[in-house]
Amino acid sequence: MPDTRRLHLNAFIHDIGHHEAAWRLPESDPFATVSVEHYIKLARIAESGTFDSVFFADSPSLQNDPRYRPIGLLEPTTLLAALAVSTERIGLIATASTSYGEPYELARRFASVDHISGGRAGWNIVTTASRDAALNFGLDDRGLHADRYERAEEFVQVAKKLWDSWEDDAPIGDKESGIFADAERIHSISHVGKYYRVAGPLNAPRSPQGQPLLVQAGQSESGRNFAACHAEAVFTTQRSLAEGQAFYADMKRRAVDAGRIPEQIVILPGIVPILGSTEAEVREREAAFNEQIIPEYGLHQISKYFDVDLTGADLDAPLPEVPEEERIEGFKSRSTLVANLARGENLTVRQLLAKLGWGRGHRSFAGTPEQLVDTIEEWFREGAADGFNIMPPALPGDLQTFVDHVIPELRSRGLFRHEYEGTTLREHYGLERPESQYARRAFAGRAG
Repeated sequence: MPDTRRLHLNAFIHDIGHHEAAWRLPESDPFATVSVEHYIKLARIAESGTFDSVFFADSPSLQNDPRYRPIGLLEPTTLLAALAVSTERIGLIATASTSYGEPYELARRFASVDHISGGRAGWNIVTTASRDAALNFGLDDRGLHADRYERAEEFVQVAKKLWDSWEDDAPIGDKESGIFADAERIHSISHVGKYYRVAGPLNAPRSPQGQPLLVQAGQSESGRNFAACHAEAVFTTQRSLAEGQAFYADMKRRAVDAGRIPEQIVILPGIVPILGSTEAEVREREAAFNEQIIPEYGLHQISKYFDVDLTGADLDAPLPEVPEEERIEGFKSRSTLVANLARGENLTVRQLLAKLGWGRGHRSFAGTPEQLVDTIEEWFREGAADGFNIMPPALPGDLQTFVDHVIPELRSRGLFRHEYEGTTLREHYGLERPESQYARRAFAGRAG
């Protein structure tokens, strides 16, 4: 039986590009991180290639060392509102933390973006591993990894209740009777839990998608279990086909164990495409990026992953001994990825930093557009991916190159859409629109 599935593509927009030295290239604008025009241009490029979505990461703290990489990231849900009125069909996904802030405020923000965009909003759920973020909210530390996921579980439950608190047919707008909404179809959620007490309902009608698309990227044991219960798309970091297949099968199994349909969770490994018309051109481009790497920046970053000061490490020696994942309360899965990469490929610290410079441990691919499509098709056909999280090393140029040269090849092989077939983000990903949990209960009660 022929495979009738279609590939899914998300464009991961990261300031000037995913390579840490992209801002130093002659064609780059190092101040574009605070330019809404920069992000509008990128979203429109991705939309011209019929990408399912664009995605913006975030943390409520200074993540980069400002000596060596541009800062000034815009708050992403605010940015999504601007992109919503500057694009027509592409999905819009932003990161927001469950560790800081309140469910009501977040549910309202994402419902607002879903209304403004006509049903194109998505929430990337994070528990925030950074110690610096905790200090910005008056806390002494970030809390234990397990506790952060326990809080996230309750946070998401509350947000879902709030999004469902208006049934779809609650608004009436009957001018003659003077009745705007059917009060029996608007529900207080009356949530009382370990971390939150929220009365509800939300102060906005149910949004076009019912609930924004839910995305998750944690790969620890807690992260996988959480994603299996709640995520509808999963961003992941597998570097080989075998690793991708193992993760894919594991997440589909966990989804089934959680009582879900496996097709309703979309697995999207990240890939950093380094493209050229010939292999010689690709090698030249790789070298141009790598020559601009500043080791002090990379050492600062991996020190955060391991909660160990590695800033004085010998660049031409192997990675020093670092804590195992179970001893780390912050970046658990990222620290394991970095350690496995260093040990598995017997890298010096300098070589490790060069590899991490392309996308913090995500798989990079260097080759021609046709060779990249070969790899994408193999992962898609061989049970390692439902699509890919595309991470251009420099922006906007590498995103435009992908749209101009990779998308046509994907289309010619029958792997990707020629035009949008739906209007909402859920429709792009082939996902169902959830029914309000309160509508189900009310229907059961009225039927009884």
